Amino acid sequence: MAELNHTIVASRDKHAGAAYLAEILGLPEPTSFGPFRVVHVANGVDLDYADVREGEDIAVAHYAFLVSEDEFDAAFGRITARGQQYWADPHGARPGEINTDDGGRGVYFDDPSGHRMELLTVPYGGWS
Repeated sequence: MAELNHTIVASRDKHAGAAYLAEILGLPEPTSFGPFRVVHVANGVDLDYADVREGEDIAVAHYAFLVSEDEFDAAFGRITARGQQYWADPHGARPGEINTDDGGRGVYFDDPSGHRMELLTVPYGGWS
């Protein structure tokens, strides 16, 4: 069976981007591997932050993280402590709100390079 092992996250500043995500999610300090700053998440998937070339556009991506209720509270607290904007939806139509879709909680926020990050406590469609 195939499993996602890692993905590359384009960044304006790989050190700042990786450190930001690790801090928000309460994860260990990112590590270095070749040209990457690597954020290790609990299910064994790595997010490898890489700097884009000067003047190169970043294709904004979406990254969703399934977290426990306690992890959500902690991460959301770190987002709000920064005074950072957040939304209840991926399009930013419901600013300053969280959602309660599928019987859990979810929130969207942007990382320093503009990637739309998501925290959710229940997977889409609920627990089966």
